[in-house]
Amino acid sequence: MAPTPDALLGAAIEATVQRHHRRRLRRLGHGGVLDPPPRADDTLFATGDPPPRDGCRLEVLIDGAQALPRIAEAIQNARSHVHLTGWHLASHFEVVRGGDDPPLAIGPLLAHTAERGVDVRVMVWAGSPVPLFHPTRKEVAAEVEKLTRDTKIQAYQDPREHPVHCHHEKTIVVDDEVAFVNGIDMTDQAGDRFDTSDHDARRKLGWHDVGTRIEGPAVADVAAHFAMRWREVAGETLPPALVPQPLDGAGTSTVQVVRTVAEDMYDAVPKGDFRILEAYVRALRAAKNIIYLENQFLWSPEITSILVDKLKDPPSDDFRLVILLPARANNGQDDTRGQLAVLADADDHGNSHFLAATIRSRTGARADPLYVHAKVGIVDDRWLTIGSANLNAHSLLNDTEMNVVTDDAALAQATRERLWAEHLEVEPSEIAGRSPRAVVDELWRPIAMEQLRRREQDEPPTHRLIALPGVSKRSRRLLGPLTGLADDG
Repeated sequence: MAPTPDALLGAAIEATVQRHHRRRLRRLGHGGVLDPPPRADDTLFATGDPPPRDGCRLEVLIDGAQALPRIAEAIQNARSHVHLTGWHLASHFEVVRGGDDPPLAIGPLLAHTAERGVDVRVMVWAGSPVPLFHPTRKEVAAEVEKLTRDTKIQAYQDPREHPVHCHHEKTIVVDDEVAFVNGIDMTDQAGDRFDTSDHDARRKLGWHDVGTRIEGPAVADVAAHFAMRWREVAGETLPPALVPQPLDGAGTSTVQVVRTVAEDMYDAVPKGDFRILEAYVRALRAAKNIIYLENQFLWSPEITSILVDKLKDPPSDDFRLVILLPARANNGQDDTRGQLAVLADADDHGNSHFLAATIRSRTGARADPLYVHAKVGIVDDRWLTIGSANLNAHSLLNDTEMNVVTDDAALAQATRERLWAEHLEVEPSEIAGRSPRAVVDELWRPIAMEQLRRREQDEPPTHRLIALPGVSKRSRRLLGPLTGLADDG
């Protein structure tokens, strides 16, 4: 079938955006980001600093009910300092709840920690300067005042965003010994981040998210980034981070901290840093068997073009591409649906290699919306990234973001199997060790398509997973690239 005019124009706009991005990166001295040279060690880590760190312990924390209490525990045990960054922080947000003890909110937790003599420093995005978007400057200022009132907490609002962009990273460093690199904000702005992996229907928006807990030398890299931002925004130079010694024994991983920092934002990074994009480009191009992505957005034409190449010329018959997205993103929905149309068109081998799906909160026949906010990439069960970066030019080229990357094959596979067991509503043992192709073809696709059929025929759901329908309006193939050009071009 010949491409429609809107598809042709959309493709032309995307090509223009890609050329602009490539010129920008070359001008800044980052030309290798989109065409990374092979590494001497034949790994998929990004080039530059910080390098991969051996001897780290990386724990994957799935959903808020697992991640948030672990963060609270680390803060409660702090002896020296707690350094926290976020897109938004609400002091009333409860990070521990549901047990025998009363709920514990992040504001009182940080205040009590500071009262014990621990230095508590918080840096959040200053908020949108245009009151059409939230949180606004005024809303953030009010929240920071509430957080710090009658406490010893130091908190600053970072206003150094580029137009229509933000500071989006979510990190916590405790005593330079433990760090959390997350997709999880401690706020109920736009949705309550505290949800269990059962994702029961709860008559409000559910939330699926993923974060990490790190011990070992990579903690110092997270700490150094915080210190850089704090120095430039707060004017205080922090002591150099204490570099933890490499950990010995089982359960250790090589971990690399990668980030996005736009140019001309901080004096210490005048040319910017775009190594999250480089990390994704390296790994996706190297994929042979399975690419699994969980993300809030899929706007980036650079990422989509790599995925299209994989679908048009699959590296093996077993190759599968599975993408988990929200049913409806809070913005950029046309961008994402347009890119999904491109991927679906590229999978011209009987639509057997590609599946796009979403998940819902469900209890029995009741289904409620569930927002996919996780930012996870897994390739061939040998490469794993988790963090705050979405697959759009906001996160890959403009917003402040942080991810971690590991080549720990056992952890990558275990993380994929844990996530798949959650979404497929099966015990992990039912998919442990099975080939990704078998699980996609025998479980993912049949369940997702059956649930889509049930929804289209107004039948009650019997599963959390559901396939994302194709583009229902041809105009989305044009509106997506136009929105991407306005936001990211």
